Amino acid sequence: MRKSILFATVMFLISPLSNAAGCLKGAAVGAAAGHMAGHHAVLGAVGGCVVGRHLAREKAKEKQEAQNNSKKSPR
Repeated sequence: MRKSILFATVMFLISPLSNAAGCLKGAAVGAAAGHMAGHHAVLGAVGGCVVGRHLAREKAKEKQEAQNNSKKSPR
């Protein structure tokens, strides 16, 4: 019961981040990995959210650069 309350509290605290691209998927994967690695699902969810957001930013940056390069190239 305590773990459920703690998990719900942490998820509530990171909910503003959950709107950020990649956070929810990263949190889900991180929670599963953290649970398998010694019942650290909450820590895994927080870490997964951070990593997922970072990867989403990198992907968006690459996409933007590709669009900028395609606009600059002569036809």
